[in-house]
Amino acid sequence: MDSVALTVRRVLEAETAERFDRRVDAQAAQLRSALASGCFDSSGFAVGLELELYAVDDADRLTPIDQDVFGEEYAREIGLHNVECNASPQPFDPAGLTQQAAELRESVAELRRRLEAHDQQAVCDGMWTIPPAAGSHTYLNALESHDDTTFATHMPRKPRYCAMDNHLLQEADGEIQLDVPGANQQFSTILVESLTTSIQPHLQIPDTDDFPQFFNAAIRTLGPVVGLATNSPFLPADFYDAVSDPEQLVEKTPHELRIPVFEQTVNSSGHTKACCPQDLETPTDIIDRVVADWTCGPFLSEWPETPTDETPAVVDPYWEFTHKYGTYWRWIRAIVGGDATGDGGSLRIEYRPLPTQPTLEDVLSLQWLTVGLIRGLVAADHPLVELPWADAKAGFYNAVEDGLEAELYWLAANGEPTSDPAVIYPELFALARRGLCEQGHTDSEANALLAAMSDRFERGETPSQWKKARVHEALEAGASLNDAISTMQRTYNRLSRRGEPFAHW
Repeated sequence: MDSVALTVRRVLEAETAERFDRRVDAQAAQLRSALASGCFDSSGFAVGLELELYAVDDADRLTPIDQDVFGEEYAREIGLHNVECNASPQPFDPAGLTQQAAELRESVAELRRRLEAHDQQAVCDGMWTIPPAAGSHTYLNALESHDDTTFATHMPRKPRYCAMDNHLLQEADGEIQLDVPGANQQFSTILVESLTTSIQPHLQIPDTDDFPQFFNAAIRTLGPVVGLATNSPFLPADFYDAVSDPEQLVEKTPHELRIPVFEQTVNSSGHTKACCPQDLETPTDIIDRVVADWTCGPFLSEWPETPTDETPAVVDPYWEFTHKYGTYWRWIRAIVGGDATGDGGSLRIEYRPLPTQPTLEDVLSLQWLTVGLIRGLVAADHPLVELPWADAKAGFYNAVEDGLEAELYWLAANGEPTSDPAVIYPELFALARRGLCEQGHTDSEANALLAAMSDRFERGETPSQWKKARVHEALEAGASLNDAISTMQRTYNRLSRRGEPFAHW
C-alpha cells in the first residue's frame, strides 16, 4: 500500500506531468513516421472482443470478487465486483469467428465455475441495480487513507486506477457529480463509474491509409447499433428514494444510462474525456488527438511501481503514449499497436458504447453485427458514409435516450435521408451480412451469426424496453420503485442464466 500511495503522490506532481508530456510528444513524432511508412499495416482484417461482467451473491446483491478467482485468465476492472474476459484476436473469417466464440464461451463458463465455488454468480448486464448488503452509497463512497493519500475501498489497489481516481478528483474539487432523472448524487470517488459494464468489439483494419474511411463509417453506425443494444435504464434501486412520481421516472430515464453515467464521471474534471469522436481526415489525426487530450494520471515507464499489467517484457518505445491512450475515452477509439493476427502490425477500431448483453449469445451476435456492418458499409460504398457528422452524433445520443424508438439519421441505399426504422434496420442487417460474406461466410452462415440481433428487431423490443415494462407492471401492481427494480433485476438474472438469446425470452 505504501508503494501505491507513493505512486499517487508522484503522479500528482507537476514535474511528472511535464516529463510525461515531453515523452508523449517525442513518441508521437515517432508514431506519425511509423504510420506514414506502413509499420502498422497488417495482412488482413481481424477481430477481438472485451466482455465485462459483475458478480452477485446468492441473493442477487452486488458483491466483491475474491482475488483467487482471477488468476492470469481474467482482468480486474475499476470495481472489486467487476471482471473482464478477453477473447484473443482472430482473423476475421469463419474459422476465426468460430475459434473466438468457443474461446469466449469456455472463458465465461470457467469464470462461472470459479465464482460458484464462492457462492457467487456472474451477471451479463449493462448496469447493476440490486445494491450490496451495505447499500450503494456506502459501497461506492467508502474510503481508506494511507500516508495522507485517499483510496476507494472497493477499487483494486492497482496504481493506475488509484492515481487516475485521485487526479480526476483533484480536478473536480474532490467531488464527482451525477445528475440523471430521479437522482442527483455526489460521490467521493470515481468508483461510481463501476456501475457500468460493457462489451467492446475490435476490428483490425489492414491498410493504414484506409483507416479513416472505416473509422468514420463506424461513427455513422452508432445510433442504430446502440438503439438495438440498449440494456441499462436504471440505477441501483436505493438511489431513487426521493422520487415522487415513479411512473414518470420509468418514462424519462434514458434507455442506455451507462453513457451519461460514464461521461459525467470522467468528464467531471472539466476536461472532455468521453464523447462522440470527430471524423478522421488522415491516419496521423489518431496521434494528434491523443497528444492534445488532457493528461490524466501520468506514469513514467522507469518507475519500479509502474503498473506491471501495462508493461511488456521489453519496454515499449511508445510506453507513455500508450499509457495516455488508456484515458482517451472516446466512444469509438483507434488503437495503434498491441496484439495482432497474421503478419505486420495492428491498427484497429475499438467500438466502446455497447452495454453487456443479457446472454453470451447476444454478446457474440452484437459483436458480429458491429464488425460486419462496418466492413459492409465500406465494401458496399454505401451512401451512409456521407451522413453529416452532426447527424451521426445526434442519432447516437437520441438512441441513448430513447433506444429503439429514437429518431435516427440515415442515408438509404438510394442516397435519400431517412429516420424510418423500417428502412434503416433492414439495410443495417443487409450491410452486416455483406460484411460477413466479404470475409468468407455464406449467406446462411451470416444469417445465423446475426440471428439473435435480427430476431430482436423483429420482436420490436430491446432489453431496456423489457426492463422498463417489468418495472412499470410492478408499479401498477402496487410495488414501490425500489421493490419494482429489484424484482425486475432478479427476473432478468434468472432468465439470463438460462443462456437463451433475449429475443426468445
